[in-house]
Amino acid sequence: MAETVPSLAFSNTKRVKEGEDGGAEYDRALAVPIMKRAHGDPAAALANARHEFGEHGGVNMSIEASATFTVMEPETMRRMFSGELGPDRDFYVYSRHFNPTVLNLGRQIAALEGTEAAYCTASGMSAISSVLIQICGAGGHVVASRCLYGGTHALLSRFLPRACGIRATFVDIDDLEAVRAAVVEGETKVLYVETMANPTLAVANVPRLSEVAREKGVMLVVDNTFTPMVVSPARLGADVVVHSVSKFISGGADIIAGAICGPASLVNSMMDLQHGALMLLGPTMNAKVAFEISERLPHLSLRMKEHCERALVYATRMRNLGLKVIYPGLDDHPHHGVLASIANPGYGFGGMLCLDMGTEERANKLMQHLQNTTQFGLMAVSLGYYETLMSCSGSSTSSEMSPEERSAAGISPGLIRMSVGYSGTLEQRWSQFEKALALIKPPSSLKQQFAGLLV
Repeated sequence: MAETVPSLAFSNTKRVKEGEDGGAEYDRALAVPIMKRAHGDPAAALANARHEFGEHGGVNMSIEASATFTVMEPETMRRMFSGELGPDRDFYVYSRHFNPTVLNLGRQIAALEGTEAAYCTASGMSAISSVLIQICGAGGHVVASRCLYGGTHALLSRFLPRACGIRATFVDIDDLEAVRAAVVEGETKVLYVETMANPTLAVANVPRLSEVAREKGVMLVVDNTFTPMVVSPARLGADVVVHSVSKFISGGADIIAGAICGPASLVNSMMDLQHGALMLLGPTMNAKVAFEISERLPHLSLRMKEHCERALVYATRMRNLGLKVIYPGLDDHPHHGVLASIANPGYGFGGMLCLDMGTEERANKLMQHLQNTTQFGLMAVSLGYYETLMSCSGSSTSSEMSPEERSAAGISPGLIRMSVGYSGTLEQRWSQFEKALALIKPPSSLKQQFAGLLV
């Protein structure tokens, strides 16, 4: 491996001259490619990203399974550890730092989200925690939405204050004045929200929040796990986008993974050999996992459209039955207009819906029939699977929050979070839902049974 090569850009299996990078630019001081943001449509942007061929010309990229990498000269090792040489010139030292297969997946995710760069991690929570630690440092402050995934809420309210001295203030992000007032000058580093809140499906007005973030000099970090393809937060002004790739992007409920999308300078700082949160905390994605996810990205847009189409049909029919359903695609949802204004055309309004049964007992009874009697779906946490997944949020994915915190966030005891799948036919699955509902109360009495739960 000679050190006297000309200025080079990253390729999967060889070094190529600058200009032969298939749509990526490179800053010599940076380790990851800076992606061009030419397409507003995420599917088009993803398709326009450079296709990585295999080592021997295979249509699929190769898997670089090595944990460590060889150098031909001792001086090369020194220059890699000093930061003079890196993946931008096809020099790799250790897969906890950069791995070619994982780096290729990051390039694809960056194209999807419209950011300069991205890097993938071992889980969504590792992506979130690493970003917050890197940006905030010890003793920083975060302003966050009061309705977040329970694990994120626990991270911000319990773990980070204890471990790092990072404090959080939770606010109603619909109230922009409250957001502004919560920012502590000189201390607040991050405004943290979810595009679509877990589990209430409240929608963040990303453009307005980005204006507040810029005004206050803080970074807007958006968790886009619920809405890949549907919304592109970075194109709306978000500084950083994080994902639990385990969910819709993976689609198979068989992988745990995360992603951080944002400025190349941030991604590289997180991978710095001496100071980077990702490098030193080590939430490393396995190269084989990166390959698996890369193979699923091309059909993400098709899967999301089907998730979203079925969710809208189910939500509409549930509402017509007199059930209290929460879905941003319904015109009476309080954030329907917001989502319609920020969504990418043609992808729908998300594949998640909530059904409020009033009490946990009623919610559990319905879910038991939906799984064990009619096979409509599965009682399980997570989302984005091809089968419908459902759980009672208050006693599962939001159980980290206190009853008071859940109440303030709008999470009722009987709230069923439903990730709408696409297996089977739509009418087959709807028939299964109706049969399960009828076991609780005959259809003719639905209006009376759920009179107190009407939208």
